[in-house]
Amino acid sequence: MDELIRLSNDTFLQIRDLIYKKCGIYIQDTKKYLIENRLQKRLQEKNLRSFEDYLYLLKYDTASEHVQLFNLVTTRETSFFREPLLLEAFAKTLLPQVLKARNGGSVNIWSAGCSTGEEPYTLAMYMVDASGGRANGRILGTDLSRDAVESARKAVYGDYALRNTSPDFLKRHFIKTSGGFTVAPQVKRLVQIEEMNLFDDAKMRGVRGMDFIFCRNVMIYFDTPAKQKLASSFYDSLNPGGYLFVGASESLHAVSRAFKPVAVNKAVVYQKG
Repeated sequence: MDELIRLSNDTFLQIRDLIYKKCGIYIQDTKKYLIENRLQKRLQEKNLRSFEDYLYLLKYDTASEHVQLFNLVTTRETSFFREPLLLEAFAKTLLPQVLKARNGGSVNIWSAGCSTGEEPYTLAMYMVDASGGRANGRILGTDLSRDAVESARKAVYGDYALRNTSPDFLKRHFIKTSGGFTVAPQVKRLVQIEEMNLFDDAKMRGVRGMDFIFCRNVMIYFDTPAKQKLASSFYDSLNPGGYLFVGASESLHAVSRAFKPVAVNKAVVYQKG
């Protein structure tokens, strides 16, 4: 059994600060063990004998190692049809309102921090159903993790990811294959999956004209200044009157006053003024 490589407090703080600077994820002092455990295998793969050597690699080698680092420190727990009250507010109330106002025009949605793609494909299924199969628009799914993006583009899922999916949706919007369940073409055509760092200002400025932004259970990894920066970017990305969805346990209170909280049945969403 390989000996555990220890992470000193000083080196942990430097790695933690680098992660924060590059992608806004704030790792608390009490989470040193998480960095130490998750990076052990990577040190072995790179034939490094210490975390100090790895820190040198992060500082002076190519940016590709940052991609590997982000893959390792991010958590990708998700599923189809997660947080049903929020999805019901979207599917039964807000999406029909926007579709009616557009009178057949394009509706654009952004799933920011989409992990392995369950959220954007869930939203696409609602789009297909609400438009009678004639959905016009696009759903952009973005994630920091290259591994997650590659998985999302394959759009093949197992039973665990589909644990909250009704038999009706499974029958209409998936195709059973030897590898699991593949998202059906009429759904997949609406979704574009891209690798994106939400703190890359240039890329963020390139996302405009959104009617809905879903960023659920992503900002829980950020401190208040990072949350404020991200909320400001989302505000610029939304059309007037557009909606921002955060996780059911999250709030924009003390983060941004630019959005108006709107109660939709038992859910709260945030609307651009």
